[in-house]
Amino acid sequence: MTRLTSLGRPILPAPAQAQASAGHLIEVPLTAVDRRRVRRRLTAPDGAELLLALPTGTVLMPGSVLETRDGLSYVVAAAPEDVAVISPRSISEAARVAHAVGNLHRDFIEDNGVFLVLWDAPIELLLTRLGVHFERETRPFHGRPSWQHEG
Repeated sequence: MTRLTSLGRPILPAPAQAQASAGHLIEVPLTAVDRRRVRRRLTAPDGAELLLALPTGTVLMPGSVLETRDGLSYVVAAAPEDVAVISPRSISEAARVAHAVGNLHRDFIEDNGVFLVLWDAPIELLLTRLGVHFERETRPFHGRPSWQHEG
């Protein structure tokens, strides 16, 4: 079996490089799905229009510089999204939940002692059936969209 990896390739500067490139940063919040849309028109929080035409497969990571003009750097930020915040009671429960969420091809992201997964009805049903404590909240999500399997 041939396995293709690294098809989603970040090619833009990392967060440390973004901060060094300009004096003022303007964060442009994008959801996990929006960070995959690389040919589009965006309006930044300051009203500036940004035109993206990046290579297919580019993944915009939080901290990536979209554009620099007039001393301002427009930088990708993770937008708040509807997520399930999971609080496992033990390491074995965390492993069981991570395995089940992974079987649905979803990212299971650690965030300050809890785990996040993009919320939808199948995730709610899964977590309810597993009997794990979770809450539905709106938080920035740094993972991949639910349909992206490799990257």
